[in-house]
Amino acid sequence: MDIIKTISLTKDYNMGKVTVNALKGLDFSIKKGEFVAIMGPSGSGKSTLMHILGCLDTPTNGEYHLDDTQVSKFKKRELAAIRNDKIGFIFQTFNLLPHLNVLKNVELPLMYAGLSARKRKKIALEVLDSVGLGDRTKHKPGELSGGQRQRVAIARAIVNNPAIILADEPTGNLDSQSGGDILEIFNTLHSQGHTVVMVTHDRLVAEKADRIITIKDGLIENGTLT
Repeated sequence: MDIIKTISLTKDYNMGKVTVNALKGLDFSIKKGEFVAIMGPSGSGKSTLMHILGCLDTPTNGEYHLDDTQVSKFKKRELAAIRNDKIGFIFQTFNLLPHLNVLKNVELPLMYAGLSARKRKKIALEVLDSVGLGDRTKHKPGELSGGQRQRVAIARAIVNNPAIILADEPTGNLDSQSGGDILEIFNTLHSQGHTVVMVTHDRLVAEKADRIITIKDGLIENGTLT
């Protein structure tokens, strides 16, 4: 069963009098429970694609089907609801709130979902334990290493048990040891049934996935099994 499917997906940006064709008609699908890596050179359209898949942006033309729902034409409020319900997004730069401690950062998606303070805390603590940060709940992001901050970001992304986890260069700012630890967490999440889609420029990281999709100049070059 396909959980992600695109049909002739395009995205154009107007830069003054110039139109930039970031995506030029992408057709591909990702099955439920797959672990897929997306590779490509800088400017190939990887991040643009991830923002559309994560419902942070909409395509110019074409269709995007997420879990059998066409979300291509959804309004911002509808996209926000889909994101909070189905998608966990992990960024290279972590995107944690520096004034909140680890526990409060992880609780945020549950707050938006309307859970009580007691239930939010219970779930967030369990997820932080699962990524090895149960003893760092009162620390703020600035007091953590890069690898620890990425674990907090992962905990925040999975705290509402999303069907899909999207990761944009999740090991890009980490040393090899921390990057390896993060990949182990992704492998565990994949084994638990989550669909994982990861953008990376690192071939060794990409080869941890079931399949690699390569994008160049806004087009898919291949989508073969590794």
